[in-house]
Amino acid sequence: QVQLQESGPALVEPSQTLSLTCTVSDGSITRDYYYWTWIRQPRGKGLEWMGAIGYNSNTLYNPALKSRTFVSWDTSKNHFALQLSSVTPVATALYYCAISDRMGARGAFDAWGQGTLVPISS
Repeated sequence: QVQLQESGPALVEPSQTLSLTCTVSDGSITRDYYYWTWIRQPRGKGLEWMGAIGYNSNTLYNPALKSRTFVSWDTSKNHFALQLSSVTPVATALYYCAISDRMGARGAFDAWGQGTLVPISS
């Protein structure tokens, strides 16, 4: 069904903003009523739900990241995006976009991108 592909920089320097885009194909962020979600996995750690955007552009964020996290979409391009500001090396992780059946960390994540590894380094 829905196909997702993350894209963004190969590296982000500390203190800068990490910006990623998820390209949606075989689906529509306006017609398919999913929650369009960002998840990351730091090296050696488990999956961490970051945030999502859904119907009417409603957003929800992991409270641990909320102050620095922004999820948005561009309906004309069928993209959704992640911005994580003021990154430090601990933000180095494999970043995934995904779809979920509900808002929040406890949804069923039915489709995933392949993930993109984003080192935070100078």
